[in-house]
Amino acid sequence: MEAIEWTVQLRLAVALALGFLVGLERESSQSKHKKVLFGGIRTYPIISMLGFGCAWLFTIGEKSLLPIGLIALAALTAISYFSKFQFDQPGVTTELSALLTFIVGALAMLVDIWASMALGIINTMLLSEKARLEEFVEKLDRVEFLAVLKFLLVTLIILPVLPNEEYTQFKVNPSKVWQIVIIVSSIGFVGYILSKRMGEKVGFWLSGLVGGIVSSTAVSIAYGRMTKQNELISKSALQGVIVAASVMYLRLLILIYIINPRIVAAVWWQMILLSGAGFAISLLKFRTKKHKVAALEESQRLQNPFEIRPAFLFALLFVALSFITGLVKEYFGQSGIISLSVLVGITDISPFVLSLISSSEFSIGIISAAILVSIMSNTVMKGIYFGYLANNVRKETFIRFGILALLHIPVIVITLFL
Repeated sequence: MEAIEWTVQLRLAVALALGFLVGLERESSQSKHKKVLFGGIRTYPIISMLGFGCAWLFTIGEKSLLPIGLIALAALTAISYFSKFQFDQPGVTTELSALLTFIVGALAMLVDIWASMALGIINTMLLSEKARLEEFVEKLDRVEFLAVLKFLLVTLIILPVLPNEEYTQFKVNPSKVWQIVIIVSSIGFVGYILSKRMGEKVGFWLSGLVGGIVSSTAVSIAYGRMTKQNELISKSALQGVIVAASVMYLRLLILIYIINPRIVAAVWWQMILLSGAGFAISLLKFRTKKHKVAALEESQRLQNPFEIRPAFLFALLFVALSFITGLVKEYFGQSGIISLSVLVGITDISPFVLSLISSSEFSIGIISAAILVSIMSNTVMKGIYFGYLANNVRKETFIRFGILALLHIPVIVITLFL
């Protein structure tokens, strides 16, 4: 299929269509809310064509007409803005959208067409989704927002000044370490927001699904504490914990793909197979009543991964495990890494896995096997955490997590001999 040749005629059609799109939204808003607006279905296409025409003249040497056109439109929008005060309808959104529509028309002529299309469509979406955006702001947790803001500020300050060089014999790169922290925190934050928005509205299965994106170990402890308080939800909670454990494979696979795609080819089928087995085990003979996830106490809540403290803690764990992994390799060889992977399963295995795939000291086969061993160890620990707290389903917990853990053994053996 041949690429579209964006002639002047086609660019004009795009500029006109994007102006018409914004004008249609403004016209419908004016009719619906009985507001006095700057323009409507005719005005905005004309503004877009004005921008296009000024840009066309710019390309043939009349360079002054483009800024003059923008200034003239800005003067008209300023008059419109001040005249709205007599109707007690302050707000500058419509006027700004008119200026942006002029720019969209100009860009349709001057640059790649995707730029004007993107700006025009986003402009229309922001105008039309006012009610939903305001509703989102009302529901926004201020503490979470400030945590994200602080993390982004620290990221923008720290990342540029960190040296992009390898230090020590273990080749620790501060810049790459912090990039990994940002990636892990971003993926975890998506799960955290989903869990916050959906956790109290859906059953344990779906809550475990989104909670597992943040931390399946945290989910197993939180659900275990809930089960200890209310034994009626024990089977549903066990189902949610197994689902969270199954999501971990997919979360790690995505992180591995982002950080070191070469490793994915050696572990993708194992991770998907074990994840599928976990989901199957979670659904096996769970004919129980659906329960809503009760509100968690403060001590049980999943921790926002965009907080500064957990981000720094993850970075310290990553660096520490990088040193430990290097020392184990130096003194015990590659077989020592397998033993270390059993021990790290007691806690969060993400720092170990990511430090391992960032290292060039090991063969892909050993790295793949160590990842699977650490996951198996962590799976056993999650079963112990939940089973210890959930007395009435302890046997069922150990059976189901035991089956999932045992399934790792043939997979690990095959991986080692591939």
